[in-house]
Amino acid sequence: MANRVGSLGWAVGEATADPLVTDEAALVARAKADRRAFAALYRRYLTPVYRFCLLRLGDPHEAEDATSLVFQKALAALPGCRDDRFRSWLFAIAHHVVADRHRDRARIDRPLRPLTDADRIADGVAGPEQAAVGGDEARRLRALLAHLTDDQRAVVELRLAGLTDEEIGRTLGKRPGAVRAAQFRAIQKLRTLMPPEGTDDGPR
Repeated sequence: MANRVGSLGWAVGEATADPLVTDEAALVARAKADRRAFAALYRRYLTPVYRFCLLRLGDPHEAEDATSLVFQKALAALPGCRDDRFRSWLFAIAHHVVADRHRDRARIDRPLRPLTDADRIADGVAGPEQAAVGGDEARRLRALLAHLTDDQRAVVELRLAGLTDEEIGRTLGKRPGAVRAAQFRAIQKLRTLMPPEGTDDGPR
């Protein structure tokens, strides 16, 4: 992925992040003042955004293209972002980019390529969501999520990306209570679809 998505790096500069500047709001403020400082935010969120796009699109190459577009849009629109809400703002961009891809796909009726090389996510960087987007696991998860409503699916996907209730709410334009309710209903639905423990069957 780094060879394709990572090409954005030159556009924001090759500046090395100051190890003392770890607070996200400070990073955002710095990036607004110095375009090159956006590289630190790019490195921090490259893997989570790619995983989100891959889970939604099911195609590693499309996910790479979508991820690149997300960061291009984020860099262009950064002056309008609140310093303390960057993550939810970034995933709102990702949510809309993916939705546009789905609309484009529906118009041209293009079939999906098989999700066979998704395990090369972010050059093998491990993380708590990695099992959710690798090979067979990704296919099973996508099959399960297909049974949810659009709202429920969006909430679950953003939760897998690591967002809090408040961040998901800002991303989707919902109150945290509505996010929790949608997540509860999604979990209940998924539990009815999960195969009995100890079996390898797909969704029931």
